[in-house]
Amino acid sequence: MNTAGHSKATAPRGLELTPFRGLRYDPDRVGSLAAVTSPPYDVVVRPDGLHHLQSADPHNIVRLILPEAATPEERNAQAAETLRRWRAEGVLTPDPEPGLYVYEQRDGDGLVQRGVIGALRVSEPDERLVLPHEDVMPHIVADRADLMRATSANLEPLLLTYRGDDTAAGTAGLIERTAGRPPLLATTTEDRVHHRLWPVTDPADLAVIREELSAHQALIADGHHRWATYRRLRAEHPSPSPWDHGLVLLVDTARYPLRVRAIHRLLHGLPVAEALKALGGIFRVRRLDPPLPKAMDALAEAAQESNAFLLTGDDGVFHLVDRPDPALLDRTVPADRPEAWRTLDATVLHTTLLDHVWRVPDDPAHIAYIHDTAATVDKARRDGGTAVLMHPVHEDVVRELARQGVTMPRKSTSFGPKPASGLVLRALDL
Repeated sequence: MNTAGHSKATAPRGLELTPFRGLRYDPDRVGSLAAVTSPPYDVVVRPDGLHHLQSADPHNIVRLILPEAATPEERNAQAAETLRRWRAEGVLTPDPEPGLYVYEQRDGDGLVQRGVIGALRVSEPDERLVLPHEDVMPHIVADRADLMRATSANLEPLLLTYRGDDTAAGTAGLIERTAGRPPLLATTTEDRVHHRLWPVTDPADLAVIREELSAHQALIADGHHRWATYRRLRAEHPSPSPWDHGLVLLVDTARYPLRVRAIHRLLHGLPVAEALKALGGIFRVRRLDPPLPKAMDALAEAAQESNAFLLTGDDGVFHLVDRPDPALLDRTVPADRPEAWRTLDATVLHTTLLDHVWRVPDDPAHIAYIHDTAATVDKARRDGGTAVLMHPVHEDVVRELARQGVTMPRKSTSFGPKPASGLVLRALDL
């Protein structure tokens, strides 16, 4: 019986992270744990990346989170059948008892991130417990909801953050002690990130986490569409039900600050020459020669003084675009929002450049959102579109806007490191 969502107790005032029986790969049934993992579904944006993961191991998690078939209905049915078969064959097996999971990621640059994976009670926006900072696209929410319904599973955790008190007590101390024990699993993925996972099943330890989180609210760092999907599915199923909870990783950024990176835009069908021509007299435009890292350094410097973007396309060079005309911003940026929102690069890009200057609709036929900088540049140069490279927003700005209930333009930020998909799943029938 699933332990999440079967209590009629009064909803707590804070976050409620519930133990669950994790569904995990049997290491003896797969080539390696690293070969069956994947980045989150929305990071695997290119077919070559998807096919690379599929070829890494026949049981790679992308066959569940990004199934390939002719129609959406066939894709979802295929994912459901694949999950059913893998469970029947023992490729994926449930842990013996419910628990939370301490999860660690460590890279070669010295970054260590630790957090707790569990089934979080899905709350309503007016509870102000889980704060979004970006808007979502309805068709993506509908797509994820269809997949979750078909599989009756949470296939990958979304990433939430909260701010602890930066002491070694409570949950932080428990995480540190747990990380000193032999892990349940350990693997190193292709990006050279080391992953380790430990179960937390002791009632006293679970009580420590439950009590601390009940005093906190969380910020969605990565997974806005999946959180919106959790809310949609919870509304569809009478409570109590397993859909009352959704799989998340919670990270205390007082102890483990996340990296915040930008998400870049690729404008299909807008050659960079046309994009630049439209900017005459309303932005300063300066040509920069390669290499890319040097151009990105120039973007970072310019972003300290004004809104700034780096454009490139099939011309093979970079164009630093900054210092927008203040009168143009006054005409195009809504005045009924906080100053921190009005001055965001993403706000100016969407409300001023895309809507008014370039007149590019914000839909998949016209804009692709890509996390990898070099991949964005390469695709623009091959396809003849315009790459718009962005500078990241500071986490404090994101959190403060979220607390004010103000959402940023979608795909404004990329928090990381993101949890690897495939290390632990949540099947709703366990």
